[in-house]
Amino acid sequence: MVVHSLSLQEEDSDTLRILVATDCHLGYMEKDEIRRFDSFQAFEEICSLAEQKKVDFVLLGGDLFHENKPSRSTLVKTIEILRRHCLNDLPVKFQVVSDQTINFPNRFGQVNYEDPNFNVGLPVFTIHGNHDDPAGVDNLSAIDILSACNLVNYFGKMDLGGSGVGQIAVHPVLVKKGTTTVALYGLGNIRDERLNRMFQTPHSVQWMRPETQDGMSVSDWFNILVLHQNRIKTNPKSAINEHFLPRFLDFVVWGHEHECLIDPQEVPGMGFHITQPGSSVATSLIDGEAKPKHVLLLEIKGNQYRPNKIPLRSVRPFEYAEVVLKDEEDVDPNDQASVLEHLDKIVRNLIEKSSQPAASGSEPKLPLVRIKVDYSGFSTINPQRFGQKYVGKVANPQDILIFSKAAKKRQATGENVDESEKLRPEELNQQTIEALVAENNLKMEILPVDDLDIALHDFVSKDDKTAFYACLQRNLDETRKKLNSEAEKFKIEEEDIIVKVGECMQERAKEISLRSKGDTPVTSSSQNLDIRGKSVVGGSSLNTFSDDEDTREMLLGTKKTSGFTRPSKDTTGAARGGASKRGRGGKGSLKQTTLSFSQSRSSAAIRSEEVDSSSEEAEEEANEIVENSEPEDSLPQTGRKRPAPRGRGRARGTTAAKRGRKTDIASIQSMVMSKDDDSDEDDKPKKPPPRVTRNYGAVRRR
Repeated sequence: MVVHSLSLQEEDSDTLRILVATDCHLGYMEKDEIRRFDSFQAFEEICSLAEQKKVDFVLLGGDLFHENKPSRSTLVKTIEILRRHCLNDLPVKFQVVSDQTINFPNRFGQVNYEDPNFNVGLPVFTIHGNHDDPAGVDNLSAIDILSACNLVNYFGKMDLGGSGVGQIAVHPVLVKKGTTTVALYGLGNIRDERLNRMFQTPHSVQWMRPETQDGMSVSDWFNILVLHQNRIKTNPKSAINEHFLPRFLDFVVWGHEHECLIDPQEVPGMGFHITQPGSSVATSLIDGEAKPKHVLLLEIKGNQYRPNKIPLRSVRPFEYAEVVLKDEEDVDPNDQASVLEHLDKIVRNLIEKSSQPAASGSEPKLPLVRIKVDYSGFSTINPQRFGQKYVGKVANPQDILIFSKAAKKRQATGENVDESEKLRPEELNQQTIEALVAENNLKMEILPVDDLDIALHDFVSKDDKTAFYACLQRNLDETRKKLNSEAEKFKIEEEDIIVKVGECMQERAKEISLRSKGDTPVTSSSQNLDIRGKSVVGGSSLNTFSDDEDTREMLLGTKKTSGFTRPSKDTTGAARGGASKRGRGGKGSLKQTTLSFSQSRSSAAIRSEEVDSSSEEAEEEANEIVENSEPEDSLPQTGRKRPAPRGRGRARGTTAAKRGRKTDIASIQSMVMSKDDDSDEDDKPKKPPPRVTRNYGAVRRR
């Protein structure tokens, strides 16, 4: 059983001495002329106490900086303080025996006092809080800057990954001094709602125990946990219950709560004690912050410890009072002067009460004064005008008064809510997206509520300009990965289609080769085709073959560029009536007009048919043909005739019907007979015009 009333020798070589502090909030009110140095003076005193008490190391419980992106002035002052107190030639009397690359996941991966290039006499171990937590693409915190400078040992940094609850493993920093062994667990701030769900999800939070070595058992280690989370239970889901923590712990340092509860308190049924040092500078003027500020000197020997609280003398005095005007006898609701006189009297009493000897070597500080006024039944007073008379007497003349009204529900039920629960600085005027969605019965269909809530928090609290972009990009990446994984099964189907297309192309090549050797057309199994509900046989079947197949051969490089393989003269009409014409975007006459303007035409029939077509109309026709050259289906299908654009060229009697219009066998035969005369010119090899289709391009990439 752990007790904390021991008589330990101060210079005992087996006693580990730790100075514990939390929530220093360096840089708070740095633009205020009166209060700009308060946080740095308190931190300077903490480091001075560590040197005076000859502690082994300093343990900080988060929120070292007040801003997520501290100013250059704040960083310079912080580095100066740490360099002044931590870099010296004093010996370090303890060892870190755990895997330091896991404990300190930075580029160097070791405790700072073991670096041969630095003389570190006072090691500082710290976690991050909710004000200085990691952010951005590289997941870096302002504490990473101090760690890279080898001034602090930054631990307790967890990588949660993307959306969902996540999983973390908490590895202890194993410290050994003489016969005393301490397992120091650190858990940097994680959003309370998420960590709450993680604790309630099995195996989401894993606590790694020390391994048995050198004859030591796991029970020989003194287990300390330092964390930075909500403790006050205004909403159970946005706070961490002490009973979530493992029972093997011996001592817990709780950061984030600013009220100083330095004396360790035992948690019933858990077997460990909790200390809450509070903040070293008042950041919210409430009753809880008005309590005296302390740090804790923790002395550990074996499995026993002794806490010693040390008051901070450099903290600016703060006086707080509450007034209910309707309960005051000397105040008249109809006389505002009596209200002002009563409040002035209270302020003067608080200023007089705060008069106390200043810390040695420092000037007396102006006090902070806050009066909470319940003005039910009274009119309010301008706080700025009221505070003008106290300029130079108090540190916050602009906000001495804060007005409020008692809630009717609270009066009816008699419920007494702690003031620190209502006026937490992090909770004022905040509403989560999750609560807004639930309140308005909305349904988020694009971005997850949790991710959007985190992005809003980072944008507002951490000044992360890329928070929403990163949220959107992360969800897009995850969506792409999911779609790609689901599309794996379609690749097989696509390959089967390509194989079938290849077989049809080979069959078509054999057919053309056989026809080029003889005068008799070869009948294939695919000569009888159904085109748009009409059965076409004989020569018209060749029209369909030469359409898609010639294009496939051209795209895949199987057709020679010198020209197409021509059938014999007996089948020239059939081939040109469909294959050659349709494979090149329309009627043969139109092809001659758009692609062979400079060529002489030897056929009188062609010249007579093209008299009515002007060059401008033919050019528009060619553009229209290119735009409509995609097939109907996503993949080419042998035996199906594609719709073609309607041309403007006019033909008489024996010309072919326009593409996309219904035709009969008689008209096709007349068209074939009228085009026999141009066979001489067609014997010349002509380079086919390029055809660009997205679907055929996909086949070519395979």
